[in-house]
Amino acid sequence: MNYSFEYMDIILLAMIAGFIFLRLRGILGKRSGFDGKTSESLGKILKNVEVNQHKTINEKFGSEEQQEFLKGAKIAYETIITNFSNGKLKEIKSLLDKNVYQQFDDAIKDRKIKNISSETTFIGINSAKIKEHKQNKNMLEVTVEFVSEIISCMKDKENKIISGDPDKVKKVNDIWKFSKDI
Repeated sequence: MNYSFEYMDIILLAMIAGFIFLRLRGILGKRSGFDGKTSESLGKILKNVEVNQHKTINEKFGSEEQQEFLKGAKIAYETIITNFSNGKLKEIKSLLDKNVYQQFDDAIKDRKIKNISSETTFIGINSAKIKEHKQNKNMLEVTVEFVSEIISCMKDKENKIISGDPDKVKKVNDIWKFSKDI
């Protein structure tokens, strides 16, 4: 009796399963972070950065407040990107400045006129760092640098890819400025 073929079959099947797993992971990526639904805690987290008017800006926005702010900023970042891609501005209107909201609205209307669809899969945020925080009159302005992974592409009415790649994860470096009335 020759059992070597049975072992070879098992090894071959294990190699195929490993290859399929690695290909799926490469295409789909690792999911980390927010799952797509706006949390009620987002508003609470952003509102919890309360500041006492009699302290200096560094005392007002210490390391604990910064970490709490970054949690909310990450949620807001992913929420804004995914909802903009899906054309759902009403859900993020409270998170946007009037000018930014108008620019987003114009871009979505332009996509609809040209019959262009946007497909975006948010993989996750690799890092988020506060680059600068300052007080400008009664506003706390916080500049955050995000490094994230996203799969995105735009298609025309005939479903032909205009830009991007639906199979490629790309690393995105963004710098956003958040402001809060203190």
